[in-house]
Order: sequence, then structure tokens, then C-alpha cells
Amino acid sequence: MNQIKLSVNINKIATLRNSRGGNYPDVIKVAKDIERFGADGITVHPRPDERHIRYKDVYDLKKMVTTEFNIEGNPRVKKFVELVLANKPTQVTLVPDAEGQLTSDHGWDTISNKDYLKDIISVFKNEGIRVSIFVDPDIDMVTGAKETGTDRIELYTEGYAKQYSIGNKQLARAVTTTSDNSSVPCNTTDKLFVLPALISWF
Repeated sequence: MNQIKLSVNINKIATLRNSRGGNYPDVIKVAKDIERFGADGITVHPRPDERHIRYKDVYDLKKMVTTEFNIEGNPRVKKFVELVLANKPTQVTLVPDAEGQLTSDHGWDTISNKDYLKDIISVFKNEGIRVSIFVDPDIDMVTGAKETGTDRIELYTEGYAKQYSIGNKQLARAVTTTSDNSSVPCNTTDKLFVLPALISWF
């Protein structure tokens, strides 16, 4: 089994900062602390309205992040593509968010969007940026992802988290099987709430 690596999404830190005004908490200091505490990477998901992570934050973080830097977002937004290409992070994660969407709640349809994904993935890979795409834990979508040329997939696992909370372990096994059947490395999202599992461990 490959070692699990943790990349911490600091969007909520930025949300808190923005709600207070000023620069507290300082997302740059928080990112430095997270790395110092042992995380393997920093993740941000700047949205067009900059309601949490701002585009300027990305430029500032790029200067100081010493671990993996992962930028998530919708590649159909030209400003996002320009931001990623300007900063050249370790990884870009492509997410099919609708305009004004509160939070990511679904993955790409990798079958109907195959040609588009192949084209946009090549834009980033040609610049030396590793690419991951956001997909639902569905065998067809995972299989379709393999045809796009992506380096990785990220499984959207909120359905698993909800089912786990009511004791449905079958879905947990389905998610694991989907991941195992993929020939590309697999990430899981911050929607995979592990607190119930941690509590049951003790």
C-alpha cells in the first residue's frame, strides 16, 4: 500500500479572515504552520467571487509553500486557467463547479466531457503541472477518467460520508472498490468526514 499523504485545504481559514476584515487569521502564517506540523501539501480552491481564498493569496502562497501546492477550480473560468498557468503549482485539480455554487457537490461526467477534458488537461500538462480531476465514486466515471489523460482522480465522497453516519458500510466498500479498480492514483476530498471512524477506533 502506498503511503497516504495529507494536503490541507485552507479555504475556511480565508473565509474566517474575510468575515473579520483585515488579515487575521493570516493564511500565509497558517500555511507555514501546517507545513511545520507535518502536512504534505497545501490546497486552495479560489472561486471567481473570491469569497474565501483570493487570487492574490495564490500568488503569495506560491512564494512560500515548500510542500506540494494544489490549486482547485473550474477550468471553464478563463481567469482560473490564467491563475494556474501563472503560478505553476505542483497540481491542479479540475472541478466542474457551476457559477455561484456554494460548494463542490458532484464530479465530472468523464464520458460526455471526454474531449473537453483531454484538451484542457493537455494545457496544464504541457506546462509541467500534474492534473487531477474530480469524479464521483462511480465505476463508469472512473473508467472514463482514464481515457482523458489525467494523472490522478479525486473521488467526491460526500455520499459515502452520509451513508457511513447511518451505518451503511456497503457503500464504503463500493468506494474502496472503485478506487482499487482505477489505474490512476486516487485522492479523496475534504467531504470525507473521518470523525465517526476515528471515534469508533477507540
